[in-house]
Amino acid sequence: MAGALRKTMAYLGLSEEEQQQQHHEEYVEETRAYQGVDPEPERTAEVTPISRASVVRSEPEPDLRRIATVHPTTYNEARVIGEAFREGTPVIMNLSGMSETEAKRMVDFSAGLVFGLHGVIERVTNRVFLLSPATVEVASDGNDGDVGRLFNQS
Repeated sequence: MAGALRKTMAYLGLSEEEQQQQHHEEYVEETRAYQGVDPEPERTAEVTPISRASVVRSEPEPDLRRIATVHPTTYNEARVIGEAFREGTPVIMNLSGMSETEAKRMVDFSAGLVFGLHGVIERVTNRVFLLSPATVEVASDGNDGDVGRLFNQS
């Protein structure tokens, strides 16, 4: 009975490491003997280290010949904006066909999308916004007051 308790403590890690290793080896030997299995020689395998330089991240290549223009009427159309932007396509979002409440939700969504993907959001007019991926540089007229900022809509 004490052997079973000792083995249980070793298995649960409640005994000293050295004792735990010894009891584990005894347990393995007893199990193999009971099952009629001959001890197998230890096998080793080569380990190939992976460095950060060898990991290649696949980012979508933007098609700068194309800009997506979206005129959403409900917040449910946010997915269209997100999918286009995630592919690296600049998006012009015209919110003039939405209610004030849903337009604010859409701007919040877009600001989070741009922040998460390291892009830029720029207010073109009161209800039109340009979402530019990180790979696209937007030339401005010098008035960079709204470029890249999260919009305070209160």
